[in-house]
Amino acid sequence: MPPEIVEIDAPLIFLAGPVQGAKNWQEEVVKLIWDKNPEINIASPRREYLDKEFVHEKQVDWETHYLREAFKKGVVLFWLAKEAEHDCERAYAQISRFELAEWKVRHERDGVKLVVGIEKGFTGARYIRRRFSQDCPDVPILDSLEQVCNMAVGLVKK
Repeated sequence: MPPEIVEIDAPLIFLAGPVQGAKNWQEEVVKLIWDKNPEINIASPRREYLDKEFVHEKQVDWETHYLREAFKKGVVLFWLAKEAEHDCERAYAQISRFELAEWKVRHERDGVKLVVGIEKGFTGARYIRRRFSQDCPDVPILDSLEQVCNMAVGLVKK
């Protein structure tokens, strides 16, 4: 079944970062955040689809809706997990890289609360770290899921 959009009137953290080819880091983040504050809503784009249930447009619309809600009501959390399973048919984290650039600019322009973590072994990390240090020095690039979750929960409270 395609993802459904449900209105949320409470703090929200959107989990942005690779899904295809990445381990299920989202499950670990949900546990870490809810251990700190079970009142926080979490929007995770990772889901299991049965054959022929995936509808690209509905998935993109769902993600766009909740990214915008996190901008208004919480935090956009990026975890750039290293590649766990290679697919020669697509560039790893291609959508995540596009979204990261988009939300970096939204942070600069609109003040989006943004948290970024990069797992050791993620390709292109050096470039991302450099660009953030130049344009968004107030957004530290963190090295662990726990650090990312702690910062996101802290920002939700502000």
